[in-house]
Amino acid sequence: MKLSNLMMFACLVSATISVKAVAEQNVTPISDIQRGSMVVVSGTVERITDEDEFRLADSTGSVRVYVGPNWVPASVGEAVTVSGFVDNGFGFTEIYARTMTREDGTIVTFEHRYD
Repeated sequence: MKLSNLMMFACLVSATISVKAVAEQNVTPISDIQRGSMVVVSGTVERITDEDEFRLADSTGSVRVYVGPNWVPASVGEAVTVSGFVDNGFGFTEIYARTMTREDGTIVTFEHRYD
């Protein structure tokens, strides 16, 4: 029985590592995001620009992230991963966030009234 449990644990660890590796491969550097695409970006919250918007930075650049009409559920300096739609509505590039994964693993899903 103990050997069986050990084998199940090894398979679970292997699967977790594989999923994490695949997820990391799908992350787009901020400098490479393109208007009209769905992206996943990871970085650090550089600053909160409004109650429903923040600036996310990675080693390649930074971008505005809109979560409205929700409040920004992260703190300056926190590492997060955001998935969403890239737009350049008012002359600047912005991601309309669908989900955000916080440092502690919490996944926040954003509701948008205009969908």
